[in-house]
Amino acid sequence: MKTPKNNIYTVSRLNGEVRQLLEGQLGRIWLNAEVSNFAAPGSGHWYLTLKDNSSQIRCAMFKGRNQAVTFRPANGQQVLVKGNISVYEPRGDYQLLIESMQPAGDGLLAQQYEALKMKLAAEGMFATDTKRPLPQNIQRIGVVTSPTGAAIRDILHVLARRDASIEVIIYPTPVQGADAAKSICNAIVQANIRAEVDVLLVSRGGGSLEDLWCFNDEGLAHTIYNSGIPVLSAVGHEVDTTISDYVADLRAPTPSAGAELLSNDAGNKAQKLTAVLSRLKQSWQHYQLKQQNRLQTAEHRLQKHDPQRRLQTYEQTFDEMQLRLQKALQSKLHSLTLKQQHLGSRLANQSPQHQLNLESQRLSYLGDKLTTLMTDKLTQSEQRIAHRAQQLDTVSPLATLSRGYSITLNGKGKVVQAADDTLVGDTLTTRLKDGTVTSTVTSTLPDIG
Repeated sequence: MKTPKNNIYTVSRLNGEVRQLLEGQLGRIWLNAEVSNFAAPGSGHWYLTLKDNSSQIRCAMFKGRNQAVTFRPANGQQVLVKGNISVYEPRGDYQLLIESMQPAGDGLLAQQYEALKMKLAAEGMFATDTKRPLPQNIQRIGVVTSPTGAAIRDILHVLARRDASIEVIIYPTPVQGADAAKSICNAIVQANIRAEVDVLLVSRGGGSLEDLWCFNDEGLAHTIYNSGIPVLSAVGHEVDTTISDYVADLRAPTPSAGAELLSNDAGNKAQKLTAVLSRLKQSWQHYQLKQQNRLQTAEHRLQKHDPQRRLQTYEQTFDEMQLRLQKALQSKLHSLTLKQQHLGSRLANQSPQHQLNLESQRLSYLGDKLTTLMTDKLTQSEQRIAHRAQQLDTVSPLATLSRGYSITLNGKGKVVQAADDTLVGDTLTTRLKDGTVTSTVTSTLPDIG
């Protein structure tokens, strides 16, 4: 069977087309995972693995991106990252090229906020042409907020100072917590049913992102957008921006500023300027979101042919080889260290000093053993001598003498055993227990008994 030439791929071509396919289909994604195998070589790039309980993916974050990260990732840390799926062509591995990273606990709400903002902007809910102007002659203001919070006190104080004739109707609701968004929606719906106010002021004081989170609810955004009564959003401080601010007809930086905008004074040029600036800011934010979407699309298209991507691939290959070289050197160094220790141990065993120590120990052992043997031998000899002395003492003439007997010797030193052994005139020596007696034989008499 003949195979068409254009269907025969090289590995490089296959990996290149797979990379373009992955980048084109998936694009930018968010990923919440645990960091492992983190490495930061001298190039400044970061390489790591992101994993969950059953899977993992290799990741790279290049120097131009990771410089904006306010912390250094650690193995075991949970992070939230945004990036693009790609393929590392030299190895044929698919990987995630990370653009931004933040701790998972802090970043999840921010990621959800950005995702919802992009979604609602795409639906046209932030469009300037859908914003309704505030009524010219406001008589009643409906305030959707907590009746005990600082926001309502600031609002009432400003209205009393600027225009005491304006009537205020409070639609009480919690402005923080799990059920706050639903309660705020119900208050806005109730105000529309009662139709007793000219404008609604949805407000609360400042707080953290978690405190203001109920104003980033998608259901609340739709309720504000569908309200028949114009809505002014005045949530948090000037630096705080919520989804409610984007979807409302007008946004005020603070609750007090919202009250000033609603206390209409036709001759107050500063108030008009504030309103114009607020609308201008909303228009600019909407335009910025549209341009951001266009920029992301253009960046995604550019990534397919970006020379920087090819350079990053070469840099990643270099970093990978450098890390492998470091591991190989460390392994070789460890192997040589073990070999040196082994040779040192063998040399120590063959050292003359070692042999001398062994012989010294052996000589000491033999000396101790010889001393022990000599002591034992001397003890045995002493015991034998004592035994023989006892035996000798038993048959010794001295022992006989001690029992009252005596021994008589003639002049020649022979023992006199009978009278016939002596002659008259012989000098005899008689040995007694305590001395000797010398006598002269004067006569000899035979034994008659």
